This record gives sequence, C-alpha cells and structure tokens, in this order.
Amino acid sequence: MKLLHCLSKITGTWCDFGGETMPGPTFDPASPPAPAPAPSSSAFRPVMPSRQIVERQPRMLDFRVEYRDRNVDVVLEDSCTVGEIKQILENELQIPVPKMLLKGWKTGDVEDSTVLKSLHLPKNNSLYVLTPDLPPPSSSSHAGALQESLNQNFMLIITHREVQREYNLNFSGSSTVQEVKRNVYDLTSIPVRHQLWEGWPASATDDSMCLAESGLSYPCHRLTVGRRTSPVQTREQSEEQSTDVHMVSDSDGDDFEDASEFGVDDGEVFGMASSTMRKSPMMPENAENEGDALLQFTAEFSSRYGDCHPVFFIGSLEAAFQEAFYVKARDRKLLAIYLHHDESVLTNVFCSQMLCAESIVSYLSQNFITWAWDLTKDANRARFLTMCNRHFGSVIAQTIRTQKTDQFPLFLIIMGKRSSNEVLNVIQGNTTVDELMMRLMAAMEIFSAQQQEDIKDEDEREARENVKREQDEAYRLSLEADRAKREAHEREMAEQFRLEQIRKEQEEEREAIRLSLEQALPPEPEEENAEPVSKLRIRTPSGEFLERRFLASNKLQIVFDFVASKGFPWDEFKLLSTFPRRDVTQLDPNKSLLEVNLFPQETLFLQAKE
Repeated sequence: MKLLHCLSKITGTWCDFGGETMPGPTFDPASPPAPAPAPSSSAFRPVMPSRQIVERQPRMLDFRVEYRDRNVDVVLEDSCTVGEIKQILENELQIPVPKMLLKGWKTGDVEDSTVLKSLHLPKNNSLYVLTPDLPPPSSSSHAGALQESLNQNFMLIITHREVQREYNLNFSGSSTVQEVKRNVYDLTSIPVRHQLWEGWPASATDDSMCLAESGLSYPCHRLTVGRRTSPVQTREQSEEQSTDVHMVSDSDGDDFEDASEFGVDDGEVFGMASSTMRKSPMMPENAENEGDALLQFTAEFSSRYGDCHPVFFIGSLEAAFQEAFYVKARDRKLLAIYLHHDESVLTNVFCSQMLCAESIVSYLSQNFITWAWDLTKDANRARFLTMCNRHFGSVIAQTIRTQKTDQFPLFLIIMGKRSSNEVLNVIQGNTTVDELMMRLMAAMEIFSAQQQEDIKDEDEREARENVKREQDEAYRLSLEADRAKREAHEREMAEQFRLEQIRKEQEEEREAIRLSLEQALPPEPEEENAEPVSKLRIRTPSGEFLERRFLASNKLQIVFDFVASKGFPWDEFKLLSTFPRRDVTQLDPNKSLLEVNLFPQETLFLQAKE
C-alpha cells in the first residue's frame, strides 16, 4: 500500500513513505509500535511523533533575478533544480548557460544539479547574474560622431552666379539641404525648383538630408547657385504684383517723399547716413538667439536716438505673438514690427523725429507690443523673410523682399485672429508723425471692434465652461463617494475573507495535529491481556463519554494525546478526576497510569480552561 506524504508540525521535516524518503524515520506497518518519544518539559505539551502521515502540497518559490538594468521574475516548485532557473534565464536574457554565474545564494555557490528544496529557501528570493566572459555593451562611435556634427555650425559661402554676389550664412548641423535652398530663395528670389547648384558633395543626394550627414567641409564650405531658366521678372513687375495685396502700405516708390520735406537738406541726410555706417551694427549677423540680438538692438538704438523710444519686446517673434495674441481677449494688443535698415537715407529721420516722438511712444506703449529686427545684413534679412513666410505667408514675404532700400524702415501692424495672423498695414519710412499716428489709430479701431467680439465670445465660452466644470466637479465628487463606498466594502470583504482564511488554516492545522496524534497512539490493548490494563471513561463538556483501554505501564502523556486527538487540546482543556478531586494535567506526564493511581479504572471529566 502506497502511503501519503508526512509532515511534522514541530520539526518541520517532510517524509514520503510511498517513494523517495526524506529525512525522518521510516514506518513499517508490520513492526510493533515504537516507544513513545521523550516528553516535553512543559506540562501537557503534545509531543509530535516521528511517524506522521499527511498529504504534502508542492511549495512554490519566487525568484527576482537582476542582470544589469533588467529584472526577471521566476516562479518554480521547490522540487526543481538550479539548472532549470538558468535555462529560463537563458531564454529571457539571451545568455548561454555556460557563461552565466547565478549569485546571491545564502549558502554560497551551488551546483546546477542542486535541488531547491535542499537549500531550505524562503518563499521570496533575490539573485543576480554575472557574465565575466561577456564584454559590456558599448555605444557606437559613429553615432557619437554624428551627434557631435549635429551640434556644430556650418558656414556656407554661397555665390549668386548672375549678380556675382556672395552670402555668408550660418546653419546648424541639424538643418536640412531643403532649408538652405529655401533661405537662398528668400535672398535671391530664385524658387527652389529653378535653382541650379554647384559644390554640393556627391553624398548630398536628398534635400531632406541634414548638413551633418551631407559631407560638407567643416567649418566652411563654398557653393554656387544660379537660375535654371533665363527669363526673370523685372523689379517693376514684382512691385506691381505686391500692390495687389490689400495689406501693403498705400505708399509706394512713386510717392517717395524727399528728405527735404522733413526740414533736412540732402547733404545732412546723407551725412547722417554715412556717419551711421561708422557706428556699431544694430544687430549681430547670424545671431543664434533672437533675445540676445534684440538686447543689442535696444542698446544700440538708445545710444543713437536717446532713451525716449518704444519699448522693444525682448524675445523671439513667436514669444511676441504669445504676449500679444494668446492671452485673454481683454488683455490682447496689436503687434507692431519695426524693420530697420541702416543703408536707407530715411532711417535716421524716421527714428529720431517720428519713432521717438513722445506721442508715438506713448500710444505704442499703451496699445501695442513692439518687436524689432534689423535687415541691414543679408543673413538677418534671410532669417526674417523665413519667419515672415512661416507666420504671414509668401505674399507678405514677397512684399517685403521687393521693397527698395530707400523705402525702409518699415512698420508692420499685425492683428491676431482665431486661425491666423493678419497684417493690417505696412507703413513705409517716407511718412510723417501725423500720418503715422493716423495709421496706428485706424488699426486700433479695427482691432477694438474685433476685440469686443472676442470678449463677448470668450465670456460666453467661460460661462459654459464654468457650468461644465461645476457639473464635472459634482460628478467627480459623486464618483469619489461611490469609489470610497466600494473600496470600504471591498476592504470589509477582504478582511472577512482574510479572517475566514485564518480560521480555515487554524482548523486545518488543528486537524493535522489531531490526525498525527491519533495515528501516533499505541494500539488499544485487549481486555484480556498479559499486562495490567486500565480502563478510563472521560466525560466531555457536552455530556458524551470517551472510553478507552490503556496499559497500566503507559505514560500519562498517552492519555493526554488521546484526549487531544478527540478535539480537546491541552492548551484549551484540563483533565480532572472525581475522587479525590485533582487536576490530572498538573501531574508528571512521564509517570505511568499505575503510578498516578489511574488503575484499574477511573472516570475523568474535561473542563475548559478559563
């Protein structure tokens, strides 16, 4: 007959009587019963015998294995081996088992054939893998070199073949070939599809390629550009096209006013222009940061024309848009963009007598965000035309591109709308203070009408949003209350389940102890026996009687084990005799029944301990 597994509650040893034998004594049904084990020193403490037969459930072990920046969780039965863990890790980490060292065992290094059960491991374990024979991962040197090139700046010296003019342009390594060609279009008016290039490396086969990958010489590279087709629009045709747009200034080149109208003769105007050439530039060429460029512009403007001037916004054009347009409707303003050009004969007169007039400065400060840019240098001109094309469209960019030098400075009045930015007016430098003020006030009338509509729409939208927020908040509070009730109910159910599990575990534990004690009892002797026999009747608290015969030489501990096997453990009940009345559980359990005067028969009763 194949027996089940055996569990010792006190010693914690497992025995398998039907197959493999683990540490613990063997049991032979045909052999006589073994003598009772030595009793414990504490009174009425059940002694767990070596022969115990209970069913063993497989024990699961959890392992968390760390390798470099990865963690792998492995769950195995304790009957598996260390080698099986390595085989699982081989599939997960792609590391051959012979090159893998599994560390972290509390008993030191172990063999692959070691059974986990023999290591006496806790349920949760932490291990780590070492691979001394494998090289550490290394980054690609090519990727590092490419990243370094992306952060570098390339100076492109571009020659316009038809006019024999050079442009020195700075581009970051992350810029694309297409961006270079678009910037050249802003400078030369040659569309990208009509550009004919010389000097590009053979590897630059795709316009989407960044300069760092194109094979350009660092830090400087020469290129030549020309037009594929010979017919070109004349300057007059370009100007005629630009006047078709309603947003451009109604002052054109034919209405150009002489500088003498401003009370200055030609010699004085040109004298100022020539003196300007000797001054510091308003803005550094190829400035990488627009904010730094505007700081220099403001400082130079103050040094030339005094401190009474418009407050120029320090920051990028996008930041100026945010400040002027992307705020609450009541706080919005118009955006005025001042485009400076040092080579224009009107620049000094416009700045000193009009832009710095107290009435203009005050009106701009109250109603406008003023942003400035210097178009004197080709690189800065190309950069602004690119920004203009992106924010206002190609028509406005073409209008500014076709302006003659002597028509500068320009004053652009921009109004932000829901989906786009509208250029209300382009004011040229050949104007007067009164005309400039009238243009600014006219733009403010258009803006004020639009602002009132925006305020009304915004108030209605905020009212709707407030109602929706209140509804959402009430709904959120309702959800939180429901979730709190649900969580409280779940916690209560979980606590009940936990207590029920504990109760079941305790009952199972008590039942296992009871079965082990019952199986460990010596056989009941027959009435007719060569040895003296004692017959005991034990009355339970419910009124039932337990009867059994014992050898008079049996230890008192066997009686205690018999009572415990019937569901009355020593820590909950005491055993009393009737006459003389005494607590038998206080007697020495090592003494025999004959010695404690429980022979030849005796009636005892069980009483629950307080």
